This record gives sequence, structure tokens and C-alpha cells, in this order.
Amino acid sequence: GRSMRTVALTGFALITACTAAASGGDTVEAPPPADGLAVATFAGGCFWCMEPPFDAVEGVKETLSGYTGGSEASPSYKAVAYGRTGHREAVRVVYDPQVVTYAELLEVFWRNIDPTDVGGQFVDRGPQYAPGIFVHDDAQRAAAEASKKALSASGRFDEPIVVPILESSTFWVAEDDHQNFYEKDPGHYKRYRRGSGRDAFIQRHWSAPPTEPAKSSE
Repeated sequence: GRSMRTVALTGFALITACTAAASGGDTVEAPPPADGLAVATFAGGCFWCMEPPFDAVEGVKETLSGYTGGSEASPSYKAVAYGRTGHREAVRVVYDPQVVTYAELLEVFWRNIDPTDVGGQFVDRGPQYAPGIFVHDDAQRAAAEASKKALSASGRFDEPIVVPILESSTFWVAEDDHQNFYEKDPGHYKRYRRGSGRDAFIQRHWSAPPTEPAKSSE
């Protein structure tokens, strides 16, 4: 309706939506996982939207929003959001590999991003919102490369799959305000997510099998 269109056209409201929380305090390096657990790191645009799909996966023990890929130590949210540090917003997924595989987590990742866009994700533009798969070992790299190749061959997207596969680096845990934001401020989160275009994109590309027309929503 008109109100939704107004939100979509109000660039300032949307562009700053993922930056609206008042962030304070220092960011700290993520601790190593507990024995028997493993870590996956994914950048998929605004990290608010990337926690919920992984939290819903059986075998995932924890998700953390944070910053990775840059050289600056303990970056602040504001510095990252303004593109000053070289970091990307990302999520760190701690999981039990006996329950869920890394390949399965990759499938969750692909289904929640636009893999054809390296300039940002949806309404959030700039390298700080660019997607990426940060691998922690050779096995993860092999799985990520195979998964990316399979998605490219599936015919689901007309444009090339351009998400880079990168070496993992220090993951800085974002300020508390940003952790589980979808639970802390669900109204803000839902408004942002609807207006961002992410859900419409997911519906369009994943509501039908590859190479078949997506069903129009009623």
C-alpha cells in the first residue's frame, strides 16, 4: 500500500535502518568454539537479517553479529557502517557438525542473500554490506566452491554467482545492541526487513524449482 511505498522511497529511512540502533562499547574478538563445535562465517548484508535463518537450524548453538575482513582492530559499528575499516558486516555461526553439516549451512546462506550482487545487499550499499563466505579451513573452502558451482549450474539465477570465497580473519563481535536484534526490537526489524526488498527477492527466486517461473504471490 501507500505507506509501504513511502517507506521504500524514503532513502534515508531505509539506508540508515540497519544503523539505527545506538551502539556503544568496544568490540571484542570472538572466542574459540567449545570442544566438538565448529564455526562458519558468512557476510550477507545487514547482519540483523542473517541471524534468524541460522538460529532456526537444528544444530546451530549460537549466532553472533560482527565485523570481519578488515585490518582495523576493535572496529566500532559507526566506523564499519561508514565504510572506514574494510570490514564487512557478518555473522559467526557456531554449530555442532554431528547435527548439521557445513554444506547445509551454505544452503541456508544462499537462500537468504542476493548472490549476484557484490556491491552490497538490497537497500544497504557499499563494501561493508557486500556478501562473502569466510572459510576456516580447506574442507570449508572445498564445500563452498562446490556449493557455489552447483548454484551457478542450477539455472536459478540469470546473472553470475559472484559471492567471493575468502580466508577467514579476526571476527569482531558487534556491540550488544545488534545481537539478536530481531528479538530485541521486532517492530523495527520487521519494518526494515520488509522495506529492504530481501523477502521479496527470496520469494521471487526460491518459491519455484530452478529454471521454472516463480509463482506469483496472491
